[in-house]
Amino acid sequence: MEVDSLAAEEEAGNPRHVAIIMDGNGRWAEHRELPRFRGHVAGVDSARSAIRYFNNRYHLKYLTLFGFSTENWNRSQDEVGGIFHLFGEVIGKESQELHKEGVRLRHLGRLEELPPGLQQEIGKAVKLTENNTGLTLGFAFNYGGRLEILDAVRGIIAEGVPPQNIDEKLFSRFLYTSDIPDVDLLIRTGGELRISNFLIWQSAYSEYYFTDVLWPDFNEKDIDKALLSYRHRHRRFGGL
Repeated sequence: MEVDSLAAEEEAGNPRHVAIIMDGNGRWAEHRELPRFRGHVAGVDSARSAIRYFNNRYHLKYLTLFGFSTENWNRSQDEVGGIFHLFGEVIGKESQELHKEGVRLRHLGRLEELPPGLQQEIGKAVKLTENNTGLTLGFAFNYGGRLEILDAVRGIIAEGVPPQNIDEKLFSRFLYTSDIPDVDLLIRTGGELRISNFLIWQSAYSEYYFTDVLWPDFNEKDIDKALLSYRHRHRRFGGL
């Protein structure tokens, strides 16, 4: 099967929800003897291209990007502050264009721990696009999978739900992704073979695609390869 023919096949064979761990920005910059921040800027450009390619060519319904983890606070203050500033600028500018394209933005993670100005930009973008019916774009920013599960447990306890009423369906309603389906395909760039505390509940039956390509170099052909790999797999969900 030719990679270029993938998008032309019936939509039923493509994933509904793709999640991406966008790894390799810092190494991309270091390989070029550039400051690490330049890698994050290049990573934003790659994210912009990927969003529009998934939306316009594959008509994907759900795309979730891992931008900043709860563990990333351990990086230098300069790098963390630079990421926050960059993300605030990007979401302020890009949300208008994404809104025109019918994209709905969702923030996944703890908003209240972020700088007030960034909280405001995220809130405005989410509010602006909340009624759109095209691609749902989740951006996991200040996100951790274990923390998400703990927050869900706390929410269930706070509502006084009787233990006998708790099942997977109810539990999922208390996750950050309450109205987003589980991940069909999880992509990680940068050569690492782990999921790094990302959507660990939602990816229980995901297909995984790992590539050595660093995120700023991850392009449309790489997306085609990932989706082609997905289409060649048979998802059994524990059956035969």
